[in-house]
Amino acid sequence: MPDSPSSIVNASGTLYLVATPIGNLEDITFRAVRILKEADLIAAEDTRHTGKLLHHFQIETPQLSYHEHNARSRIPQLIEKLQNGQTVALVSDAGMPGISDPGYGLVCACANAGIVVSPIPGPAAVVSAIAASALPSDRFTFEGFLPVKGKARTERLSQLATEPRTMVLYESPHRLLKTLADLQMHLGSDRRVTVARELTKRYEEFWRGTLGEAIAHFTATEPRGEFTVAISGHTATPQTISQADLLQQLEELISQGLSPSKASRQLAQETGLSKREIYQLSLTMKQEDG
Repeated sequence: MPDSPSSIVNASGTLYLVATPIGNLEDITFRAVRILKEADLIAAEDTRHTGKLLHHFQIETPQLSYHEHNARSRIPQLIEKLQNGQTVALVSDAGMPGISDPGYGLVCACANAGIVVSPIPGPAAVVSAIAASALPSDRFTFEGFLPVKGKARTERLSQLATEPRTMVLYESPHRLLKTLADLQMHLGSDRRVTVARELTKRYEEFWRGTLGEAIAHFTATEPRGEFTVAISGHTATPQTISQADLLQQLEELISQGLSPSKASRQLAQETGLSKREIYQLSLTMKQEDG
């Protein structure tokens, strides 16, 4: 049952993860405003940025900075306050705290200490972008920010090349073209992409096309604002393989101890062929053996 207007008074020792607007202030929820007003303390990624939000909604709750550079020292302080019965509201600069930000560490510390963690849902750039991307959204993977450079970046991009789900990632304006070029190198220039800019803000924009077209567009048009990029997943192209070769591969897998069903599934993944058709072929092998 949803909490009543006064329930926060009795919910001592709770860390609330409060989603804040990613652009448009009207996107904040009534519940988020109430929690921020009634909490004992607001732990904010940037107190100056959050201060503008608090001023707009006439929220006078004191703030404490909590960001990636002071998280190690702040976590014990916040845990102590929570254990002493104080209610803490955690906010990031925009969206849901704990997603691609240092809030994750505090949530883990609370979980280990047996402190209640309660999410106050609201705006999230990843969900907004995938919903309006016009790319498959029934299954998708959130990649956050890609590694900036080196082996870690190359390995991640190589993994994404064969990812079948739609992929969503965040990128800054000055790195957008570099990321699009790296994606093209590993995924191909024809892969579909939707580039969302300034979500929920005045200059919100969705650009849709291929990676090759995206590079041309953002080379001609300087990237400005914050970007959320959705890329279509890898679609396996069925290989041309003879029935004799397919039977031979089936026999080898089954001889290794795989069941006909598992062998069919593995071959379907490797070749792009229908698992059902391969399985039917495995049944003919049994009939011939019989």
